[in-house]
Amino acid sequence: MIAVIQRVTRGCVSIDSHPHGSIAKGLVILLGVERGDSMKDACWLAEKCAHLRVFEHEGRFHRSVLDEGGSVLVVSQFTLLGDCRKGRRPGLSRAASPKEAEPLYENFVQALRDTGLTIETGVFGTRMQIELVNEGPVTFIVETEKKNDGS
Repeated sequence: MIAVIQRVTRGCVSIDSHPHGSIAKGLVILLGVERGDSMKDACWLAEKCAHLRVFEHEGRFHRSVLDEGGSVLVVSQFTLLGDCRKGRRPGLSRAASPKEAEPLYENFVQALRDTGLTIETGVFGTRMQIELVNEGPVTFIVETEKKNDGS
């Protein structure tokens, strides 16, 4: 699994130009699910995102979204697993199938909710429009442990 975590002053997701979910101060997390990911990966990554200290206090990253009382907007994005090293068309073979990815996405969202955070989401497998104001800018990429698949 891979998460692109952006500290924001606001973020929203729309579907067909209709608002679906929005947050004020917090995190926008773009989540990609890789073939072979597990529920354990989803829980680990959710815990990491909830507690990652990306908010400043006294000039250093000392506070998490939990500490700040912020919210989180989670959007599934399988293209995070795109391999652009060869050719001109990204290879997407690392991305989990929708049947495999959706339950892991939902588990990730639920694990975040279980921390007490307010969570908004997009709709899995739907074309969405994302708007955000990245504060800082502050963006981090967090991945679960790589699988040893011989490639």
